[in-house]
Amino acid sequence: HVQLVESGGGLVQAGGSLRLSCAASGRTLGGYAMGWLRQAPGKEREFVAAISWSLGQTYYADSVKGRFTMSRDSAKNPVYLQMNSLKPEDTAVYYCVADLALQAIMSPSRSPEIWGQGTLVTVSS
Repeated sequence: HVQLVESGGGLVQAGGSLRLSCAASGRTLGGYAMGWLRQAPGKEREFVAAISWSLGQTYYADSVKGRFTMSRDSAKNPVYLQMNSLKPEDTAVYYCVADLALQAIMSPSRSPEIWGQGTLVTVSS
């Protein structure tokens, strides 16, 4: 049984930065792509960023491209989401997710296999 534990959420002013972390515990996630999804109040869940297992290639939603950076350490655990130039519309609960298929993270019609508990990011104007 694997758990994903997020940390780093909080309150920040517009234009500020936060870094989210996600650590897997319980067993290794060999072969799993990892990513971040977010859901704002009253809105649909949306893809934010993902990183492939083998090459560490990163993918981003257009809304965060150039502002957010996903990375991981050499052991591929934990993963991070560096969020810069934050906007009020970035306010949401951010979930760390993992799945063997990258598309399960990136596609709105699919749901990743493994989820963290979520961490709240609030950006004030």
